Amino acid sequence: MKINVLESKINKTLFLVVTIIALGTIGYMLLSHYSFVDALYMTVITVTTVGFGELKPFTSEEKIFTIFLILTSITIFGYAVSAFSEYLASGRLFEHFKHRKVEKQIANLKGHTIVCGYGRNGKQAILKLKNYNKNFVVVERNKEVSEFLDSEGILNINGDATLDETLMGAGIDKAANLITALPSDADNLFVVLTVSQLNIKCKVISRASNESSYSKLKIAGANNVIMPDKLGGDHMASLVVTPDVIEFVDRLTVEGETTANLEEIAVNDLPKKYIGKTLLDLDLRKKTGCTVIGLVNLDKEYIINPEANSALIAGSLLIVLGRPPQIIKLRELF
Repeated sequence: MKINVLESKINKTLFLVVTIIALGTIGYMLLSHYSFVDALYMTVITVTTVGFGELKPFTSEEKIFTIFLILTSITIFGYAVSAFSEYLASGRLFEHFKHRKVEKQIANLKGHTIVCGYGRNGKQAILKLKNYNKNFVVVERNKEVSEFLDSEGILNINGDATLDETLMGAGIDKAANLITALPSDADNLFVVLTVSQLNIKCKVISRASNESSYSKLKIAGANNVIMPDKLGGDHMASLVVTPDVIEFVDRLTVEGETTANLEEIAVNDLPKKYIGKTLLDLDLRKKTGCTVIGLVNLDKEYIINPEANSALIAGSLLIVLGRPPQIIKLRELF
């Protein structure tokens, strides 16, 4: 509310300044028959009280009008100084420049990821995105959390992710992915619906707390729906049933920029000479030490441990397994 009051004062001040200049210019044009430039000149030197003389001797009517103009302008400029001082003291001016800087940074992004909510799940999502050097923007409603993100150098905007203008400010029209990890399933549903209207090509991953929300989020347009509580319980039970398998899989999880064990490669990113060839022709094992353990075809079917004669079709993806040094070498090549 405070910010709205300050903004209204600034807007009112600008309106009053423009009005007094316009009034003075029109007044001198009518009373003194000045040209527009001369009338504007007289108005400016009068309201700013710089002390220059008149272009020609004034009549009584012109003197009275000038006195009125001086007294009115002094009042307006006094109000302007007060409003600007309050605006400056409140820190709103600094916030305005910071907002403009963030807008420019977001405007330069393309194919980035928007993360809605900096809770436990949002924080984990950001960590993994940072590990993969992916561009992202955080949308956070809590002002204090947003200030913390600023201090950490994390690109963010402070606002309600359920509002169209907030997502537009985060660059939803150019974003490739959106992760909504808000605590409320209803808010996540609203975000998914909004994204489906603003950017239908954007891949949406949503958090859900209740099983009843799963189908609703999928129908609304979410590509993937994650239920952290269910996954956590399933993971703990798996550690009892198949502990070694789960421990091995956990070790494949990305833990840092140099400790990744899994990587995906778009066939389109490979040298053109390999398009249409086979995995055997690519021979990643010999070049990097990595092994292709999965293939995602054009129908989004996941083929585990594909055959060596599997074709490298444009638009498909390869899932590659390797030790950290091997993954680094893979990234250098592709």
